[in-house]
Amino acid sequence: MKTTLKKAALYSATSLTAFAALASTGAYAQDGSDSASSAEPSGEIVVTGSRIARRNVESAAPVAVVDSQEFALSGAVNVESVINNLPQVIPGTTSFSNNPGGGVATLNLRGLGAERTMVLVNGRRYMFYDTNQVVDLNTIPSFLIESVDVVTGGASAVYGSDALAGVVNFRLKNVDGIELGAQYGLTGQGDGQRLDTNFAFGGEFAEGRGHATVYGEYYKRKSIFASARKFSQDVYWDDYEGGIIPGGSSTVPYGRFTSTLPTESDDPTTTLCPTGNVFCSPGAVYRTPGTSTQRDGSDLYNYGPVNYLMVPQERYLLGGYADFEVSPGHTVYTEISYVNNRVANELAATPVTGTFNVDIATVSQFISASDVAALNALDTDGNGVVPLSIQRRVTEVGARNSLDERSAFRVLLGARGEITSNINYDAYYMFARTRNSNIQTGNVSRSAFQAGLDGTGTPINIFGPDTLDQEMVDAISITAQNTDISTLQVATGAISGSLFNTGMSRDDVGFAIGAEYRRVSSEFIPDTALSSGDVIGFNAGDPTKGAYDTKELFAELRVPLVSDTPGVYRLELTGAGRYSDYSLEAVGGVWAYAGGIEYAPIPDITLRGQYQRAVRAPNVSELFGGQSQGFPGATDPCGANQAASGQTDVVRQLCIASGVPAGSVWSDSIQLNTQIQGLFGGNPDLQEETSDSWTAGVVFQPTFLPGFVATVDWYKVTVDGAIDTLGGGLANSLNLCYNVIQDINSQYCQAFVGSRNALGQLDGENPPAILNANTGALEVEGIDFEVGYSYGIGKGLIGENAKLAFKFMGNYTIHNLYTPVAELPEETYECAGKFGVLVCGNPTPKWKWTTRLTYIDGPLTASVNWNHVGAVRDDDPSTEYAVERIGAYDLFGLTLAADVTENFGLTFGVNNLFNKQPPTMGDNQQQTNTYPGVYDVLGRDFFISGRMTF
Repeated sequence: MKTTLKKAALYSATSLTAFAALASTGAYAQDGSDSASSAEPSGEIVVTGSRIARRNVESAAPVAVVDSQEFALSGAVNVESVINNLPQVIPGTTSFSNNPGGGVATLNLRGLGAERTMVLVNGRRYMFYDTNQVVDLNTIPSFLIESVDVVTGGASAVYGSDALAGVVNFRLKNVDGIELGAQYGLTGQGDGQRLDTNFAFGGEFAEGRGHATVYGEYYKRKSIFASARKFSQDVYWDDYEGGIIPGGSSTVPYGRFTSTLPTESDDPTTTLCPTGNVFCSPGAVYRTPGTSTQRDGSDLYNYGPVNYLMVPQERYLLGGYADFEVSPGHTVYTEISYVNNRVANELAATPVTGTFNVDIATVSQFISASDVAALNALDTDGNGVVPLSIQRRVTEVGARNSLDERSAFRVLLGARGEITSNINYDAYYMFARTRNSNIQTGNVSRSAFQAGLDGTGTPINIFGPDTLDQEMVDAISITAQNTDISTLQVATGAISGSLFNTGMSRDDVGFAIGAEYRRVSSEFIPDTALSSGDVIGFNAGDPTKGAYDTKELFAELRVPLVSDTPGVYRLELTGAGRYSDYSLEAVGGVWAYAGGIEYAPIPDITLRGQYQRAVRAPNVSELFGGQSQGFPGATDPCGANQAASGQTDVVRQLCIASGVPAGSVWSDSIQLNTQIQGLFGGNPDLQEETSDSWTAGVVFQPTFLPGFVATVDWYKVTVDGAIDTLGGGLANSLNLCYNVIQDINSQYCQAFVGSRNALGQLDGENPPAILNANTGALEVEGIDFEVGYSYGIGKGLIGENAKLAFKFMGNYTIHNLYTPVAELPEETYECAGKFGVLVCGNPTPKWKWTTRLTYIDGPLTASVNWNHVGAVRDDDPSTEYAVERIGAYDLFGLTLAADVTENFGLTFGVNNLFNKQPPTMGDNQQQTNTYPGVYDVLGRDFFISGRMTF
């Protein structure tokens, strides 16, 4: 039925009806007009997590619902801003992700990884942004969201691969009339400006046989540099003795130069670096151009302030969706969307590191005569060339900037209708394509840099600060341009409806059966210089290209057994199964299946439980990803930061066997930076991941207290054959090699043999290869809580029927277990209530909740929200950090809104009302001295928005 202007006005931020729904339907999925077939029997809906239409909204699996008003009342323009506050979510990549970043926003349900969370829009797969096949939340129009359904546990039996952690479904609303919206945001410090404008119009056509919605949006966000906040303007280091000290990179703008000749050796015939030579350990620095001094601990570069704290973004969204009844009971529908998203990341100037051959005659014009003599003393071959380990921050080239411009479109065409009065069909084809153009500036060509030192190219003066003139800068600078192209095709058809009645229930047995074909393909085309490894600045990488398809059959059954009898108000069983045949030889044919039960002894109480077996096929990046460089934080057990208890003879011998000079084991010279370069890439022999999910809970919705609902649900999800880098990453591979397995012939130790330079450092010239493998296991267990209540309080200050609405969503994480190597279950890490660089990364608090209290009085609305992140402890028991524990973190927000007229509403809000600052720690625990995806880094933040309807 067509929405009147009065009803359209309720879409404003002060809508009582919609917000009351938020408080009263937390246990169930809501009816989304876009996902319910027009051919379904009157009053039946489709609940997220099932393809079977039903009269009620109950589900065997717990479904948490976020209403559209949460986006309006929180001032959220990007979907991530609301979703990351949900207790079921550990923040993924966000607008504060600068290194690593990529200009996207991802969803990480239960902390199991974005690639294990399925994101749907209107119950259908959406476009992904790169070879990892993950949806960028920036591509979803938040101003059109009617509700967001979060389903716990695997959902592969219903939706196919990728739903190991669960599924999140964004439902978009139909629009009748015209809606115009605008919002402006600004932090309390006057920066981080955000402007959003959007429109949507729609309505019926062809005498009510069709309906269409068309929309558009423009959004622009300005950047904030780390220098703009006190906690991030300087790099802090943990001194591993309980304190925080000024830190930075050992690669300084005035250069550090060290001979690669050993300073001591067990072999007396080995040539040693001459005693007293300025280029011998710890090496020379040029604080004054051309004049060297010995390096000391103060030679550090503060890279912090020139990094983005909040990345800039500019986005255009256009799209529409429509349906048309071509004949009675038969409807065709379509969805079209286009997004252009520009996001930049910016890092400090390129740090050039490595061993370079230095021609003494070429560089003699830039250094003192005494330093020329020192270099000549190192020329053991007498050819006028000496190898030096060089570290030089080329600030003259400027900051490193990586601009991603993604253009993506999605087209869907489908048909649905009646086969009989009880059976319906629904079939569609979807094609989505994303193309990302990446431009990198601030890079340095390694070959040109080398040519400038060995006399074969333009000579470069790197012996001091600001010594590179424009000609030298032009000679070594290089711009890299890279391209990502990803496509997704889905063709699916299903028949669903009711079969018969058991005679003991008011509802019929429901079913759904269908088939699906999917094809995914992705390609990464790196710049020639990038793929050759000649680029210094951003990570080098090889091309990636791959595709696979799958043919699937699926079925669901819903069996209402008994209803409306003494002791059994409702009892029903559900089941689902899917067989998938992948073109990947290592995967082949796999099964996913599920079974559930719902039992309501009385109308007020429902008990529910479900088991699901889910699968995830490896994505294109995991399978075919070209090898690329990365710089994860890690501790070299052969360096000075190895715990005293770990400095055993076995570890010492392993260090020597893997390339560390005997006299350098556990010395300061082995690890100069907190990051270690590694080589990462795909493995075409990967098999599928599998998960087992159990959920059990209770829904309390008392008939004697209308508007109240409370749910408690226990969940447990285990993932076997988890795809990860070897050993779970470079940091853990180091730990497994030297501290756990302690076998030089193990695959973990062999990754580091041959990767060290002559000084014993993992310096990046031949980085260790840490490739993908079905290496480990994951397990999460916890309890979700929801309470919602909406009730009238009678006459208010303005209106005759003032109301209060309350919503609480919380989670208690019992376990978040990570086993890097399944064969070593004793090496399992507990990340519940932990954070840190060892394995856990972003804080995973045991307690997390979000709550909102709203007062509605006629045209006025006042709302207060409270987001809580529980306390966490460091995950590395072998190291004493200055910050071993981060206390509970609470943020409050206030929103005031008014329906100025029937067709115009204004909303004003303040997030982080009390200007709560993020916890700070050493940068070697997390970049920008905090966890910007978890804790607020903006401070007090204001927004104002307006919306008009016609």
